[in-house]
Amino acid sequence: GLNFIDLMVRQGNIDNPPKTPLVPGFECSGIVEALGDSVKGFEIGDRVMAFVNYNAWAEVVCTPVEFVYKIPDDMSFSEAAAFPMNFVTAYMMLFEVANLREGMSVLVHSAGGGVGQAVAQLCSTIPNVTVFGTASSFKHEAIKDSVTHLFDRNADYVQEVKRISTDGVDIVLDCLCGENTGKGLSLLKPLGTYILYGSSNMVTGETKSFFSFAKSWWQVEKVNPIKLYEENKVIAGFSLLNLLFKQNRGGLVKGVMDKLLNLYNNKKIKPVVDSLWALEEV
Repeated sequence: GLNFIDLMVRQGNIDNPPKTPLVPGFECSGIVEALGDSVKGFEIGDRVMAFVNYNAWAEVVCTPVEFVYKIPDDMSFSEAAAFPMNFVTAYMMLFEVANLREGMSVLVHSAGGGVGQAVAQLCSTIPNVTVFGTASSFKHEAIKDSVTHLFDRNADYVQEVKRISTDGVDIVLDCLCGENTGKGLSLLKPLGTYILYGSSNMVTGETKSFFSFAKSWWQVEKVNPIKLYEENKVIAGFSLLNLLFKQNRGGLVKGVMDKLLNLYNNKKIKPVVDSLWALEEV
């Protein structure tokens, strides 16, 4: 799978970037060719998808069994390679962190991206959930039917949201950071949750720009915990890779994957593959 985090790794826009040379990639799908002596539940020849701590863009991958999941019979390898990162991230933010329930409203940035589309699909599994989304205009046609209210990413979405929902939204999912942090917090209803899960505003072009990074960082809202207390708001962060590879929560993620695969098998969700690339072209 190719995700935005892979682009950030390539540009070096992450904390503690790995030493080079390295093979990028954090998720993949394929066929089991070999098993460790103590591995149970899998057989050689099984179709699987997996999380990998780098090295997913390789012909052969080795990863702990707790990060491996069987692919449903009617799911293609390309769909499976696009499933784990996007849907686990979306599910855990909505249900594990923000406790999405019937009648709530959600604002998701980059609604046309992998996580954004997974968020919209998962919201559709809960009755009467309103989804506000921001996205580049060229992506609107593809996602217009899955998002309740769609705005151009350069529009004044704060005013647009408040025009439709005067008291704001229950959940904000922000992968942009920068000035959007303050905007997101301002849109939260009482007991609402703002979740930061990326910082794409820190990335510019093909290389890092120190001045752009500094500008975006300076625009990040300085959060006063007393203000959160007074306004009954929650601010949180979410990093799936840290949860898996630094905080040893593979068991928790496996439980989420089981729920997601159940939703897939019941035709409630379906991974979206934007494009296919030969390994030599990546």
